[in-house]
Formats: sequence, structure tokens, C-alpha cells
Amino acid sequence: MGGPHGVASFVFHVLCVLLTLSEAGSQNTRDCAPPCPPNSSCVNGTTCRCTPGFSSSSGDIFTSFLESCDDVNECGPPLTVSCGKLADCQNTEGGYHCMCSPGYELISGATTFKNENENTCQDMDECSSGQHQCHNSTICVNTVGSYTCHCRQGWVPKPGFQDKQVGTISCEEISFPTWTAPPEIKSQSLSGFFERVQKMSIDFKSALTQETIQYLIMSVDDLLKTPGDLEALDLSSRHHTATYLFSGLEQILRTLAKAMSGGSFIYHSPGDTELSLMVQEQGSGNITVGQSHARMLLDWAVAAGAEQSGPTVVGILSSPNMQKLLANASLDLDLEKQTELEEIYENPVRGAQLRLLSAVNLVFLSNTNTDNLNSKVTFAFSHPWEMPGTRQELICAFWKSDSNRRGYWATSGCQTLGSGNGSTTCQCNHLSSFAILMAHYDVEDWKLALITKVGLALSLVCLLLCILTFLLVRPIQGSRTTVHLHLCICLFVGSTIFLVGIENEGGQVGLRCRLVAGLLHYCFLAAFCWMSLEGVELYFLVVRVFQGQGLRKRWLCLIGYGVPLFIVAVSAAIKIQGYGRPQYCWLDHANGFLWSFLGPVTFIVLCNAVIFVITVWKLTQKFSEINPDIKKLKKARVLTITAIAQLFVLGCTWVFGLFLFDHSSWVLCYTFSILNCLQGLFLFVLYCLLNKKVREEYRRWACMVTRNKYSEFATSTSGSGSSHSQTQALRPSESGM
Repeated sequence: MGGPHGVASFVFHVLCVLLTLSEAGSQNTRDCAPPCPPNSSCVNGTTCRCTPGFSSSSGDIFTSFLESCDDVNECGPPLTVSCGKLADCQNTEGGYHCMCSPGYELISGATTFKNENENTCQDMDECSSGQHQCHNSTICVNTVGSYTCHCRQGWVPKPGFQDKQVGTISCEEISFPTWTAPPEIKSQSLSGFFERVQKMSIDFKSALTQETIQYLIMSVDDLLKTPGDLEALDLSSRHHTATYLFSGLEQILRTLAKAMSGGSFIYHSPGDTELSLMVQEQGSGNITVGQSHARMLLDWAVAAGAEQSGPTVVGILSSPNMQKLLANASLDLDLEKQTELEEIYENPVRGAQLRLLSAVNLVFLSNTNTDNLNSKVTFAFSHPWEMPGTRQELICAFWKSDSNRRGYWATSGCQTLGSGNGSTTCQCNHLSSFAILMAHYDVEDWKLALITKVGLALSLVCLLLCILTFLLVRPIQGSRTTVHLHLCICLFVGSTIFLVGIENEGGQVGLRCRLVAGLLHYCFLAAFCWMSLEGVELYFLVVRVFQGQGLRKRWLCLIGYGVPLFIVAVSAAIKIQGYGRPQYCWLDHANGFLWSFLGPVTFIVLCNAVIFVITVWKLTQKFSEINPDIKKLKKARVLTITAIAQLFVLGCTWVFGLFLFDHSSWVLCYTFSILNCLQGLFLFVLYCLLNKKVREEYRRWACMVTRNKYSEFATSTSGSGSSHSQTQALRPSESGM
């Protein structure tokens, strides 16, 4: 293409193209006027189409220019797209994309994808990648799709924080709980124990938690096996000490267990104390914890409790050595149990004498709200098997603290399911310190109580008459009368104290109860010593035929009052706590302390029984020698009366009491009570009414009293009568004197 002609041709073609384009543009503008709304395109002069990802109320294509194209939410219902598992759909302006759920990421490292077939989401380890907010006092633990912050071993959350939470928590190292001696208990042994506890607190390191627990248990064993002056404390103080030890041990063991790495821990001390611990982060269903002394079945939710942080702890501490501190503890019978027992025995039940059969088992959990559990806990406690006797029962009891922090046994909320094979199974709806007890119920026989009180009252009157007779009747004065007098004095004082002070109403053994028990111990021992002197005098009189002779008065008093004083003084010096019991102010049965009374009494009764047999034998011989022709019936009657009288004088009727091992033997109970409550009456009949000299003296006194009264009456009625009649009225009185 050259020359002018070619240039002209090129320009012509360009002009044609421009004219053509201009015409086309003018035509389109005419077809799409007015314009389509945003996010749409023109189809023709009357129709518009929404761009992909947008839609109008009329659909994708619309003719009304008042319509608008709005974003379509592909991720909303109805779901039109799928991102696959572990991913979420994210809507965008005019579209969407898929993202892995929080805690997950794509293998490629990309943040978004479009289709389900591109989904490669997998769990992201926030702990290793550093994408967590755990404090440096915690450990990050990866979970599926997330993470949690845990306190380090030996650390616990600070107040206001919760363990096992996502986000920032703060922890502090576990410290040995503060535990000091109770200020109201004065005991060197207890102070020494708490000095060891204080040293443990100072030296404690969470890495040595198990060693610390073992040393603590051995220290408790040392305190309980050799309690020292703890045994000298009164009953209330000893029970207060036991309550204090229970609460302190529970708190310390629960705290120290959380410093352990987890799992199970069992420790059997040289003192036979056993600790069984289970420490676990989480669990479900029923769990069993135990050792040789006790086993426990409970629901894991009960152990963990509500809103508990840190690992869950379940523990049992079984101590056979706790029995010394819990001796003579009382039993609180709830109303339902009291009613049940009274229906069984058909008599009032005043309480029970208790004997520990099992170890004392302290049960503790992470859950501290255990007064009323949602589900019951089942226990199996091991103990030596014993068959309960009459009025006895194996019970599952727990140690309960009162408002003064003293303790006693109770059974409310617990039931005994059964016993066998050396163990007893119980079920309780609360937790505490448990033990299996043999309860011997104190069933009050109102008829026997009435006989005792009436008999003692009658005996007191008769003993008082005997004392006055022995003091005032001169014809019978002598060494035997001296023995009779002091025997009656001892029985009178002892019976009076018994009648007014034997019952311990409060249930607590205080100074008053100990004093009553000590006085009863002394008075009845003195009475038996004078009974032994009665036997000596009788031996001299009948066997040795030293009539009117016997021991001198100073020796009689030395034996009658000095020997029992020595026995009581030694008994009190050895074990003052042996005086007084929760139900009665008498000698304690524990550790054989009752033998400080039964021993001398048994010896005296046996000796007097021998003297009684010899006396009856000698009297039989003497009756035959004096009058061989005496009728056998009369001889038998005289011997019988004499023998029965000497039985009461020598105290041989107490043999029934020595054989009264089982209080359910009502024949022995009634026989013993009647014979000994009426001892004063029998002594009055024997020494006063059957004594001819005493009867004559009584008759003379009666005449004096009656004639004096008659004289006063005659004087008041006759006025100023003759002196002769007055002389006649007075003369018999004067002759009677």
C-alpha cells in the first residue's frame, strides 16, 4: 500500500469502523436506559441480571428497575455448599470460603479453601505451636480442638482461679497446712507431737510428698501408742483431742494428696496404721478404694463434688491405735433407733456400753461437702468376729463433734447391712470417721429399779437403828459389837451415796462423778473388810472357843479402814480415769480396773465362805454335844436360821453378784438385788430383834416412853392431885431406869 491513493484508502477504512462502533454504542444505550442497580448487568432495554453471588426478590433476572441485588448467604440455611468435617463455612460479599474450625488447621498451612474435596483439616497442637495463653506457673495440655491449662504437680490454683481452664490461670505451690496444738488441751505429749508437725511444715517439699505423709502417720502412731499424759486427761478433753486429730489429719492428707503425681498410693505403717489414696484427674461411674482394714465403694461424682478444681482425691486412713483416746465414749441414739430398741426390749433404753472392734477409719474426699451426699457410700470394715449376746448388737457408728468440739458416737444416716467372714458392711449418706462397735444396751428394768430403791431405803432405816442400838445398849458392848457397829456404818454411808449419786445424768464423767465412784469404792471395800473381821470374830468364837475375846479395837480399825484406803489410793494413783462411767458413777470396766474392787471382794467372800462352812459344821457338833436328845427337826431349824443369818453377816450373798456375768439372767439379777438391798434389814433382825439383851433394852425403853407419856397425861388431867397418886405414877418410871 503506497502513494497517496493508499493513504486515502486507509483513512477511509478507519472512518468506516468508527462510524460502525458509534452506531452500535448509540443502539445499546438506547436499549438499557434507565441503568440497572448495583451488583447487576443489563440484559436488554427492559431486563437486568444480578451478578453471581447476588439475588433479588424476583430472582436472578428482573425487569423492575426498583429491585436490588443482595448478597446470597451460601453458608446459611438452606445449606447449598459443604465444607466437610472439622470446618466451617464463612460467607463473603458475593461468595463464600471454608475455614477449619478453631483448634484445627489445613495440612498445607493455608487458611481457606473452597470445596469439600480440598478439606484437610486436622487438630492443631496449640501447646507446641505456642498459640496458648497459659501462665508460666501452669502446663499447657493439648486437647482435641483446643487446650487446657493445668497447674504443675505440687501446685494449686490461686484463689479466684479454676484449674483445667482455657485461658490464663495462675497457680501457687502447695504448702503444708497450718496445724497447731489446741490451746485448751494441756499435754506435753501433744505438744511434742505438734513440734514434729511444725518441723514437717518447715521442711516440706512437694517432690517429697509421699515421704512427708509416711512420717506424719508414724508420728501419729507414736503419739497414740505411748500417749503419756494424754491418758491422765479427763474424758471430755481426750475426746476433744481425738476430734481435733481427725479434722487436722483430714485437711492435711487431702492437701498433700493433691501434690502427688496421681494414681494410687497405699502405706502400711509399723504401727499397723494404713493409708489408701487414689488421686485422679477425671473419672466416671463407681470406684473402689481400700486396704486390709476397710474398703469403700462410691460414685465418682460424689468424690469430685461440684466446682472442685485440681485432681480428685479419695482416701481412707485406718488407725487401730485411736482406741485409747476414744475409750468410754458415749453413743447418741437417734429417736428412730431409740424407739426400735424399746420395742424390742419392752423397757426404756438409757444408752449403751461400747467396745471398739475395728480400726477407726477416717474417710476423706476432694468433695468437702459430705454432710448429705447425693448417693450413699458403701463400706466393708474388717474386725475380729464376735457373736453378739443378749442385748448386744454390732453397729456401724461414726464419730460426731458437738458444739464444744467434743465427740461421741452416733448412727444416724448409717445402716448396717450385714456381718460375716470377719467384716461388717455398712451404708451411709455422709462421711466422717467410722468404726464397728459392739453395743451392749443399758435396758432399764423399772421393776428391778423399784425393788432396789425401796430395799435400800428400808435398809437405811434398819442400819440407822442398828447403829443407835450398838452405841446405846451397854449390855452388848464388846469387840463383836464394835465390828457390827462399823459394818453398819460403812453400809449406811455407802448405801446412802449409792441411792442419791450412782446415776450419771449428764453422761460426762466429771469431778462429781469421780468423787462418788471413789467414795463408793472405799465404803463398800471397808464394808467387806469389816465383814472379813466378822468372819475372824466368828472363828474365834466358835472354832477357837475364845469367847468374849478378839482383836483389839485399834487393830480392828486399822484393818477395817486402813486396808480399803490403801487399795483406793493405789488404784487412784495408777488410773484416776477409772473412776466414773458415762451411765453410772462407778468403776470403769476397761483394762480390768473393776478388779480393784472385785479382787479384794472375791478374796474376802471366799475366805468367809470357808469360815461359814466350818462354823456350821462346828455348830452341828456342839448341838449334839450339848443335848444329844434334841429333836432333829428343831436342830435343823436352829441350824438353818443360824446359817442364813451368817450368810448375810459374812457377805456370802455377794456370790450371786460375782457370777452375774450376763445381765440378761434376770433370776440372778433379782436374787442379787433383793438379798443385798435388804442386807440392813437382815442385820437388824439378827443383831437386834433376835438378841435377848437388846429386846429387853427395847422393852425397857418402850416402858419408859409409854409410862412417861401416861404420867404427863395424868398430870395434865388431874391438876393438883394428891402427892400419893403422883408418887405412884412416878415410882414405876424410876424403878424402870
